[in-house]
Amino acid sequence: MLWVTPEPGGHFISRRRQEQELQIISEDCTTKRKLGQDKDIMGEVTKTHEAIQSLDKTIATLQMELAASRSSQQIGVDGSPSITTATQQQRQKAFFVMGINTAFSSRKRRDSVRATWMPQGEKLQQLEREKGIVIRFMIGHSATSNSILDRAIDSEEAQHNDFLRLEHVEGYHELSAKTKTFFSTAVAKWDADFYIKVDDDVHVNLGMLAATLAKHRSKPRVYIGCMKSGPVLSQKSVKYHEPEYWKFGEEGNKYFRHATGQIYAISKDLATYISINQPILHKYANEDVSLGSWFIGLEVEHIDDRSMCCGTPPDCEWKAQAGNVCIASFDWSCSGICKSVERVKEVHEKCGEGDGAVWGAI
Repeated sequence: MLWVTPEPGGHFISRRRQEQELQIISEDCTTKRKLGQDKDIMGEVTKTHEAIQSLDKTIATLQMELAASRSSQQIGVDGSPSITTATQQQRQKAFFVMGINTAFSSRKRRDSVRATWMPQGEKLQQLEREKGIVIRFMIGHSATSNSILDRAIDSEEAQHNDFLRLEHVEGYHELSAKTKTFFSTAVAKWDADFYIKVDDDVHVNLGMLAATLAKHRSKPRVYIGCMKSGPVLSQKSVKYHEPEYWKFGEEGNKYFRHATGQIYAISKDLATYISINQPILHKYANEDVSLGSWFIGLEVEHIDDRSMCCGTPPDCEWKAQAGNVCIASFDWSCSGICKSVERVKEVHEKCGEGDGAVWGAI
């Protein structure tokens, strides 16, 4: 064992002070170096996180395409479109496909949409070619083959060329089935990043919608809309009666979170999931509840975007004046714009983003 002979008091204190000063300087240098390293590390973490998100999306897409290819024959059993290898190669690439839900009796609503926020003719085709934005009125067929209702839609299609015809019998209580058929048909026809359903009595700003969706493009499995959780209505006399109310627990319970049905968007993988599994996806009385239920148990990011459910003027007008242009506007009391045929032009004039906005959005 070695013993160190102590130095005289003064020299010892002076030496200790020098050692402490050197330690402080060393620690200060280390701290500064560490701060710089922390910034570099955070930058690398952000880059890695973005790369992982992109990789997740790629893997999810490949898994969905593989599953779609394997199950294509089973999907075709009920007569609905299936995603075979051949149709995958033929599908047109798109940014988003929007289906505007409409009915045989809604000709005036369709014309009011065409006269305001939906491009027409060559502009509609140009939007599809240059921006990958596909917009169609979606409608099925009547219960009677080649009825006067079907022939009226054929005539309207010949004039406007803006319909997506579905293998579906039209009826208000069949909206959940129509939604499944729309996504399956759209996925079979277009290879899009997003698929959107909107009602024909809602005002939409396409530029704002495109810019918002672009922010979520790298994410897998996203479900975007105005999320809500309303009460489960067991009384038969009310409008949104839920016949299967007992499945949701005790009386007075609420539904799980889901997007309100006026407008919502889902990413490619979720639309493909619906297409693959549509024969076994349960339909509840309300279409928006059905859609939300299909994603329970999946790794899905629910994005609550309140700009997709603005009120009509003055609400959307004030927001537009403040620089917060809404994606969609309607009246909650009417589940759409009240008297939309007469009022959608006013909403468009006061809350619209301008006809050129969509061309510069993405």
